[in-house]
Amino acid sequence: MPKILLVEDNELNRDMLSRRLIKRGFEIDIAVDGAEGVDKARNGSPDLILMDMSLPVKSGWDAARELKAADETRAIPVIALTAHAMAGDRDKALEAGCDEFETKPVRLPELLGKIEKLLAR
Repeated sequence: MPKILLVEDNELNRDMLSRRLIKRGFEIDIAVDGAEGVDKARNGSPDLILMDMSLPVKSGWDAARELKAADETRAIPVIALTAHAMAGDRDKALEAGCDEFETKPVRLPELLGKIEKLLAR
């Protein structure tokens, strides 16, 4: 069962997304800010990270850069989750080291397709 680290500060988003992913057979670990997300990625060995970009303590942008700069976490795929759907936001997320980008509200079929594609690598 693939393990996904969900880094999301909004309780409603966290609850909805984690329940839907658990129903699809994923093991879910949760972090509520960017610093906790980096710590859990280092210590929990997730197969994939879903990273909100607007997080307290450490932004998702900074957390993604930190994870991709470290040898022990560089290979973990990161999907950026953001309510920002402006033209440059996808490029900004990819430049920060994210492997994929999904806007909120999350469309589960599209997100599951991106998760499966990244886990198959």
